[in-house]
Amino acid sequence: MTGPTPPHVERNCAVLTLTCPDRVGIVHAVAGFLAERDVNIDESQQFAAPSGRFFMRVEVSFSKGRTLEELREEFAPLGASMGMSWGLYDARQRPRMLVLVSRLGHCLNDLLYRVSIGSLRAEIAAVASNHPDFAELVASYGVPFHHLPVVPERRAEQEAAILELVDGLGVDVVVLARYMQILSPELVARLPGRAINIHHSFLPSFKGARPYHQAYERGVKLIGATAHYVTAGLDEGPIIEQEVARVDHSHRPEQLAAIGRDIECVALARAVGWHVEHRVMLNGATTVVFR
Repeated sequence: MTGPTPPHVERNCAVLTLTCPDRVGIVHAVAGFLAERDVNIDESQQFAAPSGRFFMRVEVSFSKGRTLEELREEFAPLGASMGMSWGLYDARQRPRMLVLVSRLGHCLNDLLYRVSIGSLRAEIAAVASNHPDFAELVASYGVPFHHLPVVPERRAEQEAAILELVDGLGVDVVVLARYMQILSPELVARLPGRAINIHHSFLPSFKGARPYHQAYERGVKLIGATAHYVTAGLDEGPIIEQEVARVDHSHRPEQLAAIGRDIECVALARAVGWHVEHRVMLNGATTVVFR
């Protein structure tokens, strides 16, 4: 015999995120607002940054007799009174991604697989590439593939096509899965806090071609990967996640590259996963990540 259906099964689920100047009573005010409306707090995290900013993420559930739109409308006066930047999101809605890729497909393949098995709660609306190499791979997952070649004199047209996909497909986040093109300042400005990039990160740092061969020649003992938001500064956006692996003298350049591919996949998947679950909040040049 089965028991009664748990109450949360028939309730709406949402995520509230907010940031505002730190002051006494923020948590009390938010919790009181929710309690007055019979909204249950399922999970709550908060952080008071040394900068004087306060950050909060709350997972809630509430009766289907109340809508998310109603809660947003009712929360607006409280948010305004405390100078909040806030959002209230449907936790069951899967954000839509546009994945950009070039000729290194390990991160693309990893994202496609994670989405397909449900471990990454998002929907890949489309994949776009400046090369046709991964058209068959993407098609095997039932995802639309767009070949958008880059020709220097028509670069603006190629980026306009990317924006058409973003707008036309209702894309929430653009993921650069080893997309080996530098986005123009104009394109970056259209995607603030909505574009995530992945790249290797060595100690010391090696730029340009064949970074793993450079690392091998310098005897590096630690390699890593960094996932960050895209900004106008090349590879300088707010960091979301990093992963590292120890190596030694016995690792050849090809082995270093293989290890690097693995940790790039892990770092990017975590960053994208936290972003689509509304766990990442910008704090100037840094991020607050509620894991």
